[in-house]
Amino acid sequence: MPNIKSSIRSVKTDAKRRAMNSSAKASFRNASRKVVTLAQSENKEAAQATFSTASSLIDKAARKGIIHKNTAARKKSRLAKKINAMA
Repeated sequence: MPNIKSSIRSVKTDAKRRAMNSSAKASFRNASRKVVTLAQSENKEAAQATFSTASSLIDKAARKGIIHKNTAARKKSRLAKKINAMA
């Protein structure tokens, strides 16, 4: 634990930020997993609906700086490929 007052405050705000970032990451990861499972089960309509939700969560994380914009683009592209590969 730091001794300097500003460092003590920093530790507190860092913990809050880390909690918010991890919850945002978890939400778009869960949505991405849902898209993948629906794509594997050949349910195209449901997969496309969850893809739009997942892509908005990914975009929101990129806007907030939780993930890089290129990472967001890569993740969305890979999910779209899985949906488009369905017959």
